[in-house]
Amino acid sequence: MKFEKIIVKTDENHVATLTLNRPESMNTFSSQMAAELNQALIDLDLNPSVRVILLKGSGRAFCAGIDVTELAGKTAIEYREWIEKMEQPLVTISKLKKPVIAQLHGVAAANGMGLIAAADLVIASEDARMGLTAINVGLNCIGPIIPVSRCVGRKKALELLLYGNLIKTPEALSLGLINKIVPNDELESQALKWAIELAQKSPIAVQIAKTGFYHSEDMNYEDQFAYMNEAFARLCTTDDAKEGVNAFFEKRPPVWQEK
Repeated sequence: MKFEKIIVKTDENHVATLTLNRPESMNTFSSQMAAELNQALIDLDLNPSVRVILLKGSGRAFCAGIDVTELAGKTAIEYREWIEKMEQPLVTISKLKKPVIAQLHGVAAANGMGLIAAADLVIASEDARMGLTAINVGLNCIGPIIPVSRCVGRKKALELLLYGNLIKTPEALSLGLINKIVPNDELESQALKWAIELAQKSPIAVQIAKTGFYHSEDMNYEDQFAYMNEAFARLCTTDDAKEGVNAFFEKRPPVWQEK
């Protein structure tokens, strides 16, 4: 697929940067951008040179939601197909083997907040804000609320869903929606540094950890342990596990082999 509404770059540090590129519309989701984003995530997950995906927005916002100019004139079936396309990247991220770090600046609203919540990790500038704002125009964010509720819990999720207020980064950090807050002028460098640090870990260990986490999330307590123990046993058979332990005892940097 030729990409027009996103930009994809890879570097020698095994980090791929994926940029939402509709700055004139504050990176709102169009059908085209949603499809391109979803395909790019899948492509990067299959790229053996990529270990971490860094997701960001161009211009003055991360993502202000869905482009409502596409809203009118659809049947109920067409609306369902349309919204499923818009929300598919939020689902796809959880299915990727490789971690996705979101780099948040400006505003992440509605589906943009859902994308932030769906990302595996988030680093944000100190003045960033986010909210499930669709309720303010007579709609709602019952798709994006799914990943948001898994971060914040039922009561706060309902408050965000029903009131549509924007929250600032300190509150987002306390709620578990983001991992780090950095000064505005350091966001670009700190996000890349954090992604490179993760890319230096064993790729197979990171991928098994992420996959196991999402697959076991809805299991009961005992079944989670059984699933995770099986995942750990598989990891122990890999060359990277042996290399990591040997490097630790030999006091040298590990050289990872598994992709």
